[in-house]
Amino acid sequence: MLKKIGLVIVGVLVILIVWQWELVSYGWMQAKGQLHILWNTQPVADVLANPAYPDSLKKKIELIREIKRFALDSLGLDQSGSYESFYDQQGKPILWVVTAAQPYQLIARQWHFPILGTFSYKGFFEKDRADSTVADLKREGLDTRTGEVSAWSTLGFLDDPILSSFLDRPEGSLAELIIHELTHGTLFVKNSLEYNENLADFVGEYGALRFLAQKYGKTSVQYQNYLATKAFYERYDEHILRGTRMLDSLYKSFKPATPVVVKDSLKWKTIRQIVDSSDTLTDQRSKASTRSVKKRQPAKLNLPNNAYFIGYLTYRKQQNRFRQEFEKQFGGDFKKYLTYLKQTYPSL
Repeated sequence: MLKKIGLVIVGVLVILIVWQWELVSYGWMQAKGQLHILWNTQPVADVLANPAYPDSLKKKIELIREIKRFALDSLGLDQSGSYESFYDQQGKPILWVVTAAQPYQLIARQWHFPILGTFSYKGFFEKDRADSTVADLKREGLDTRTGEVSAWSTLGFLDDPILSSFLDRPEGSLAELIIHELTHGTLFVKNSLEYNENLADFVGEYGALRFLAQKYGKTSVQYQNYLATKAFYERYDEHILRGTRMLDSLYKSFKPATPVVVKDSLKWKTIRQIVDSSDTLTDQRSKASTRSVKKRQPAKLNLPNNAYFIGYLTYRKQQNRFRQEFEKQFGGDFKKYLTYLKQTYPSL
């Protein structure tokens, strides 16, 4: 009897694997990549005690620990075992994210994952697999974009390590990154990627400003550079969001009979106009800050496509919503606001 039950279970598993081979294969690749990282991490205490590591690296790691304590104690984010270990990337990218969009609509390609829900991007620990997916998407006629990922969150399911690439960031950018990812581990709503990313961006920026003010003071170089960086990117974000509205209006003006050559000509003319006009944005950041912070602007010789603009809708569209809600309804009391969010939106 047990043998028959076992055979039935094996048969069902085989059917599921054949039926969902792409999902199973992708899940196995992601699991291997994550396990490889976790297997090769070192406890932070060991890194700090190792004389082979330079003091500059150790200071950044200590800063990350301080940022985490601030996020948990002062902001009220959930307790986490993340950022207590260190992974040396040896100068290599660690993860690639693929996004795709319709060529004449600002509609993202969606991927569905069990438990986690729907995402408008797909991550890969293997570059060849990412490139293969991009090739398939292009054959479908979609606009695509592949980006290297500087950090990610396992949403509290695993303890995320400090990546060596973190340590190149200036203090404000580093604080924003750590608080952003810890926010995902505190509140992540299924099938609401735009909400999740916009919230984490808002909390990351708000938390970074508070941390810098507390540690260095509001007149410090660290605080002022981050403030200038934030102001510049807010102008750039609004510029790109205006661009998405221009593109959306253009695409909605297309008729079924509009020739593809005409659609393409108008599309790329508009995108070039958006990119070229970004030169008018003022930038008050110091030269050291602009060198340290990776620019979001696309190269003019390699014009962005709809997948680039979809990214801004995903990450930045709702910033004013969170800011206004936080200030008007909760009087700037962040812990009360966070409690409200956690009670209102069920998290994974």
